[in-house]
Amino acid sequence: MNALPNLGFETNFSIHPATTLGYVSLTVANLENQILFYQQALGFKLHWREGAQAGLGAGGADLLRLTEKPDLKKYRGVTGLYHFAVLFPDRRQLAIALGRLFALKYRNAPTDHIMTKTTYLDDPEGNGIELYCESPEDGTWTLKDGKYETRRADGSWSDGREALDVEALLKHLQADDRLDAPIPPETKMGHVHLHVRDIPEALEFYHNTLGFDLMGYVREQQMAFVSAGGYHHHVGLNTWQGVGAPPPPADAVGLSHFTVEFANPTALNEVIARVDRAGIPSNQTEHGLLIYDPSQNGIVLRVK
Repeated sequence: MNALPNLGFETNFSIHPATTLGYVSLTVANLENQILFYQQALGFKLHWREGAQAGLGAGGADLLRLTEKPDLKKYRGVTGLYHFAVLFPDRRQLAIALGRLFALKYRNAPTDHIMTKTTYLDDPEGNGIELYCESPEDGTWTLKDGKYETRRADGSWSDGREALDVEALLKHLQADDRLDAPIPPETKMGHVHLHVRDIPEALEFYHNTLGFDLMGYVREQQMAFVSAGGYHHHVGLNTWQGVGAPPPPADAVGLSHFTVEFANPTALNEVIARVDRAGIPSNQTEHGLLIYDPSQNGIVLRVK
């Protein structure tokens, strides 16, 4: 594995600041059940379905694509998806999403990260999901001197993992809000968080090759964040499945790939050139250029 000297992570380039994430593609064991879950529990719309594949989202571009394969199972102790994170436009829409889960009595973990309000859950096949909205007016977090610090707007310290004040959030609901309404069209894929086998190796790939900005590396918590355009993170990285964890076997449910979407062909081609110079194998598909990080997490690079 490639460890960077002194963990300097210095580059003279940066990924285009308007780079965002597109859909996440999951390999699933039961397409029918998964579609039902994402429609009923999360309010996704079914955009299309063709044979063993389907696309879902908020009515525009897909946020999620599902592909069914036979005889799949969930594995532990491997690299892959920790969670994908669906970003809602405001607290009211997150309150609707949370209210829907409560009405269905679907297990979830409401959490206050101060600068974001969120809840965590797993889909029926064990894929991690985060639902969140931004709340920078409440405070912010920093990764300073290798440590994760959260400060509320009044300057007081927080561990950044407080229990969410659900009652306060639900006060944003309005009288005519329906808990069975589909998610709003402004809903986006906010970020993905990945299990990797080694963080310095992953940063060599995501920062030094793809060009994502390094937002911080916290050794004590075995995690790092990278992003484009100053966002707190588009990709989270951790070794919580163990340093040196293997990739999932071929019969595993979970992440097939996630998509990184560029503002224009020039921005995409700059990254592709760095991928080629690094000798990283790639495959041009109908959806974009498919590559894999060193932990075998799939990424499709494409223009928006």
